[in-house]
Amino acid sequence: MSKAKGGDGGGDGHLSMSPEQMLELARQTAELVVQRIENLPGEGAWEGEFRRELEDRLLKPPPEESRSASQVIEEAAREILPVALRLDHPRCFGFIPSQPTWPGVLADFMIAGFNINQCSWLTSSGPSQLELVVIDWFRRWIGYPESAGGLLTSGGSAANLDALVAAREAANNPERASLYMSDQSHSALVKAARVIGIRPECIRMIPTDGRFRMDMDALVETVAEDRAAGLSPIAVCANAGTSSSGAIDSLEAMADYCEAQSIWLHVDAAHGGFAIVTEEGKKILSGIERADSVALDAHKWFFQPYEVGGLMVKDVRTLERAFAGKHDILQDTVWGADHPNFSDRGLQLSRSVRALKVWMSVQTFGMAAFRRAVSHGMDLAHRIEEYVEDSSVLEMLTPAVLGIACFRVRPADTDLGEEVFEEINRTVLARVFWEDRAFVSSTLLHGTFALRMCVINYSTTWNDVHETLEVISKFGTESLIRTD
Repeated sequence: MSKAKGGDGGGDGHLSMSPEQMLELARQTAELVVQRIENLPGEGAWEGEFRRELEDRLLKPPPEESRSASQVIEEAAREILPVALRLDHPRCFGFIPSQPTWPGVLADFMIAGFNINQCSWLTSSGPSQLELVVIDWFRRWIGYPESAGGLLTSGGSAANLDALVAAREAANNPERASLYMSDQSHSALVKAARVIGIRPECIRMIPTDGRFRMDMDALVETVAEDRAAGLSPIAVCANAGTSSSGAIDSLEAMADYCEAQSIWLHVDAAHGGFAIVTEEGKKILSGIERADSVALDAHKWFFQPYEVGGLMVKDVRTLERAFAGKHDILQDTVWGADHPNFSDRGLQLSRSVRALKVWMSVQTFGMAAFRRAVSHGMDLAHRIEEYVEDSSVLEMLTPAVLGIACFRVRPADTDLGEEVFEEINRTVLARVFWEDRAFVSSTLLHGTFALRMCVINYSTTWNDVHETLEVISKFGTESLIRTD
């Protein structure tokens, strides 16, 4: 076999490296990542490029011979990975940003190196036990009984899908199933409903009130009409922190209704769920413990690297009834009732180890630090609300909740019409995007265009937020002057 030339990889035709090479490349990689984290505050929160430019740069045939691994790592760190939204930037306020802890990053490095498939107890006893530990932490925080359980998933989309499969099976898989969510619910719930076979016309989008919470009267009326028409409601999906505004549905009232109607109550808490580790969060999420299932995302407000979501169910057997299966090649993995195979609780067979990053982060910093970090985001959102209410240029569109503030440029003494105000705010958003180092996104609230800031990054300071608000106010004032 001929020896490859010019690289520091496995030049003899093998895909292996010496321990010295491995350590040298690991040090180089770690230094580049730490350097990137250190330099981040002085850079912009976003960098993007047009596809044609990236194709010219990257669309090349794979090399036949080896290259310098050091140069490959450098190219990835300098030319590819930075061309993205920096979700961990202290001035990234768009979508749902988050900064991962360093122990979480190291955990993912270790997980890749140990190369474990956490599909069964046989293949991953230690990691499986650790996932049981982390799931039990989640159980206690939610307030679930000891019969509860769940699994870690790739994110909220997978958690919501698994939950709706369990709900469908718990309802005995009716032919004419219907599902209920609010007009503020995440599109992932609609996708999950379609995947499990709910017909589009049976996915009911319930209107919301002035605080963007599901209208309970409309829900009751819609379910009654559907049952009269021969449909079988399988689940009501509540929001515990909508992605648009952070709105929380009336969880207690929804739990009362679903219990009386024998309908599965699922809570999508992918954004707001981890607020429950704080005293404020416990109060505003009251009733979540009564849900049949709860979706969470630790890579959002629990400060972990992508991907780690989670699904909790009040009775873990509901997941196992829905997903456990038998296959000849897996017959050796049965270890008894007290040794669960996590592939029997969700859609994935091959699974990465997701619990380690959560466990290492909590063990390193302690829960008091996590409570302070979560509270920090809520405090900053409340300060945004105070700033906007004191502003002569800006207007709050709904109270700040769960780290999200939605507002717009609209002076109280100016009435230019909704179309003009929407154009002004779109202009302001574009100017922040192109002219400032912050990144702010937008949403529509009952048809009203809103500037939206999500401030859940533990490294974000009030100065980061205040300077961004000042820029928005400045751009807004300039747009108003031009309009006049």
